[in-house]
Amino acid sequence: MSGQLYVVATPIGNLEDITFRAVRVLKEVSAIACEDTRQTRKLLEHYSISTPLVSYHEHNEKERTAELLERMKSGATVALVTDAGTPLVSDPGYRLVAAAIEANILVTPVPGPAAPLAALAAAGLPTHRFRFLGFLPPKPGRRQAVLAALGTSEETTILFEAPHRVVTTLREIENTLGPNRPVVAAREITKLHEEFVRGTAAEVRQDLAGRPSLRGEFTILIGPSAEGSGSTSAEAVDYRRELEILLRQGVARMDAVKQLARRYGLGKRDVYRLIEEQS
Repeated sequence: MSGQLYVVATPIGNLEDITFRAVRVLKEVSAIACEDTRQTRKLLEHYSISTPLVSYHEHNEKERTAELLERMKSGATVALVTDAGTPLVSDPGYRLVAAAIEANILVTPVPGPAAPLAALAAAGLPTHRFRFLGFLPPKPGRRQAVLAALGTSEETTILFEAPHRVVTTLREIENTLGPNRPVVAAREITKLHEEFVRGTAAEVRQDLAGRPSLRGEFTILIGPSAEGSGSTSAEAVDYRRELEILLRQGVARMDAVKQLARRYGLGKRDVYRLIEEQS
């Protein structure tokens, strides 16, 4: 009898951000495949989970996939986790999931935290359409090509960046997409020092560049192009709702209107008019 593979999301920072179901599954499975046993053990100890751990990362993925597949074919149940968040989202796991499906082993997601969605929910950028790019390519030519393709993008784009490269990446965004493109840089999401830096590409870059040090992996969100989104149309954007989001985040009304004007390439008077029409 074949076993089962659970793809389990774990907290991205705050250990309280785990579901009851995830805790139960992690307690009940035969083994937990994880990137870093030391990191996962901290979570297991917090919830008194004693399930055996198996290291599963990019350097042993091929060998471990074959081993875990054989165990599941013999009836074992395995939970796949990453160091933080949802497995396979810029993390190892695709090979194991694909192999399990090919072997007719049941693959079950146990959803939960994911940094891209958490950042999107609080960024204040349009959410009706979005794309996730993970980390940009390391080669300058490919990075430039990826960013250039966002020139007339109609959706919010989400990507990851390391703290030592974030200012450089923001400069590339500014140079390629223009200094007024709306950008949000989120870091330490769900942790004690959680922060969202909002503004234009130039403003966010200048803010971070002026700091003595930067810590924590960044999630960068790039708003849609005013040209590509057709967002000057009242039918395309709910300006009143977006104003309310900014106000709930503590942004002063005048500053919120300025942000919306920059975001959609409009004048402040146009934003006030559109908000009034949608009231």
